[in-house]
Amino acid sequence: MIPNNREPVAPVALPAPFTERMERQLGSHAGDFFAALTGEPPVAVRINPAKWRGEISLEKVPWSNTGYYLPGRPQFTLDPWLHAGAYYVQEPSSMFLEQAVKTVNPEGPLLVLDLCGAPGGKSTHLLSLLAPEDLLVSNEVIRSRAAILEENIQKWGSPNVIVTNSDPRDFSRLPAIFDLVVVDAPCSGEGLFRKDPSAIREWSSENASLCAARQKRIVADVWQCLKPGGFLIYSTCTFNPGENEENLAWLKQQKGAEPVEITLQPGWKIQPVQNSGMTGYRFLPHLTKGEGFFTGVIQKPAGATTFRFPKGEPKIFQPALKQVSAALLPWLSSREELRFFSNNNGHFAFPARWAAILPVVEKTLKVIQAGLPAATGNLPKPVPHPALALSPALRPAIFPEYEMTLEEAVSFLRKETPAAPPPAPGWNVATYQKMPAGWLKNVGNRANNYFPKEWRIRMVPGEIPPPWHHSRENFSN
Repeated sequence: MIPNNREPVAPVALPAPFTERMERQLGSHAGDFFAALTGEPPVAVRINPAKWRGEISLEKVPWSNTGYYLPGRPQFTLDPWLHAGAYYVQEPSSMFLEQAVKTVNPEGPLLVLDLCGAPGGKSTHLLSLLAPEDLLVSNEVIRSRAAILEENIQKWGSPNVIVTNSDPRDFSRLPAIFDLVVVDAPCSGEGLFRKDPSAIREWSSENASLCAARQKRIVADVWQCLKPGGFLIYSTCTFNPGENEENLAWLKQQKGAEPVEITLQPGWKIQPVQNSGMTGYRFLPHLTKGEGFFTGVIQKPAGATTFRFPKGEPKIFQPALKQVSAALLPWLSSREELRFFSNNNGHFAFPARWAAILPVVEKTLKVIQAGLPAATGNLPKPVPHPALALSPALRPAIFPEYEMTLEEAVSFLRKETPAAPPPAPGWNVATYQKMPAGWLKNVGNRANNYFPKEWRIRMVPGEIPPPWHHSRENFSN
């Protein structure tokens, strides 16, 4: 998992147009708001319920069942459990996605789209909230960020996902197939001012207006592929009404969008915002323990849904050879029936019930991952994929495990050669505190480290601190 470590920086003055607008918006509470922007941002993590072991006694993020505040910012880079996808470092306000998803709660199996998915916070959260029979399409338009999204999703370990690298307008050519669409829209970034001074330097009134116009284009593009009666969750990390509630009102006017209310608890201190009968929810840092954030839920008007997935096989992700499927199937255990597909990058385990969607999305979108990457290479010696070692879908005890010390685990994550091979010959799952980290292969007198070089830790560690979750005081008995 890719951390977001920060270096201390000098304070940056807030732009005058921003302060003037916030004074108008907040009135007598503006002073408390500006004072909060000078404080330390909270640090929070969201655990992976499919992997995590043990109960945590830290303060919970109140609107998330799997979110926790940390008392400070640890050295995440040197924590093997982060790289193993056991948890995700995430801004706590954005975890409110959980309440939005639970509010709409449509009947499954569901096809869900995360349109602006990178770096992966909302997509990994969705994968934890969705049922195994649901399918998530996680998209990112910028190729470099799509690679980060793909990495984080692979580390989360779920087979029921497709990762794409497409422009939002490409989705307008898809039929109305999605039950739920999440749009965490690119914005002016005002909610990040406290934790990222570069957002202050880049802010301008003109850019905020450009963002609002771009957000309208994005939601208009994606509206076509949302089913009649389907739901759209819209969010930004800004306080600007023009990028938030005014866009919800625009969707009502232009597309007939209908509001969906989220039930709030008084202690959360989240601020409902009304505009033209549409309701949004604003997070302010002097009231909630998190950064600036806005979200709203809308429903597409009901109507006839006539699309049926056509018969036929995909051309890029082709059905795997029977021999390949027979060799790889014993490696997996899953609540869902899986089919194997192959392309130039390897062999993927994909939910069988959703196989018919692959030819449809291939024609319109650039698909970079479909399902769980299981192996590369050809028979008789397929190479297990790094993502397979990290996935809960890997069949227990199918490969021997090699437990590492913290120092050995960090060395492994730096892609260094182990001093000695594990006792068992062949493929071994390298683990730290029983959490899989990747593959080691005992080839006799040495072991080969199969941790991906593009994922490796580049930091040169001195003394390695114990991870935050290994302190007894963080866990309840």
